[in-house]
Amino acid sequence: QVQLVESGGGLVQAGGSLTLSCAASGRPFSTVNSGWFRQAPGKEREFVAAITWNTGRTYYADSVKGRFTISRDNAKNTVYLQMNSLKPEDTAVYYCASGFAASTTPTTPAYWGQGTQVAVSS
Repeated sequence: QVQLVESGGGLVQAGGSLTLSCAASGRPFSTVNSGWFRQAPGKEREFVAAITWNTGRTYYADSVKGRFTISRDNAKNTVYLQMNSLKPEDTAVYYCASGFAASTTPTTPAYWGQGTQVAVSS
């Protein structure tokens, strides 16, 4: 059974930074594609960033490209999302996910975390 646990969310002012972490148990991130999605109030869940298990290739949504960075620490079995230059429109619940075909339009992940709230004030 795969379990994903996110941490690092919080409240930050516009222009600030946050780093989200996702720790996995059951299946190492080194063997499966992983990434981040988000869901803002009243909106559908959307893709944010992904990293492939083998080459470490990364993909980003256009809305976060150049501001967010996804990375992985295989030794800690943890995936990170470094978020810089945050905007109020980045406010959402951020979900860690794994087990999907990675691209800028990924398939539906097989595994999800419980989500962590990010709120950006103007």
